[in-house]
Amino acid sequence: MRPKKVILCVDGNEQELSVLKFTLETNGYRALAAHSGQEAIAIFPTTPEIDLVLTDGSMPQMNGFQLAERLKRMRPHVPIILLAEGKAATEESHMADAVMVKGCTRLELLERVKVMSARKRGPRKGAGCKFMPLGDGGALAQEIAERRTA
Repeated sequence: MRPKKVILCVDGNEQELSVLKFTLETNGYRALAAHSGQEAIAIFPTTPEIDLVLTDGSMPQMNGFQLAERLKRMRPHVPIILLAEGKAATEESHMADAVMVKGCTRLELLERVKVMSARKRGPRKGAGCKFMPLGDGGALAQEIAERRTA
């Protein structure tokens, strides 16, 4: 049996964090919960098995954009998905590997998690990062198909 992929979920909203954790765990992932950026920073360096970080973009004290930057300095090869409000998703500069608009479907979220947790990434070249809005699903389906044939 393959070991479960470990996802660190970060959200300041207890209810949203619970739903996210439940969604991942019922789909075969091991989900670790952090209620703030500070808590995530405490967990991240002591848990080397983390395969992916899924964080809310709008948390108090330290938002997801700031958290992504701090975590990338520690372990640049671990992919980070940032869940952000529509306008913030396109305007903020960030170190996340992908940005998804809050309100995306569970299927879209699970497909993105599956693709990005399939392997830990090596250090990224250059400072650019991907932005992929998932509202239309077509781009996601195309990327998934491309990765399956590669």
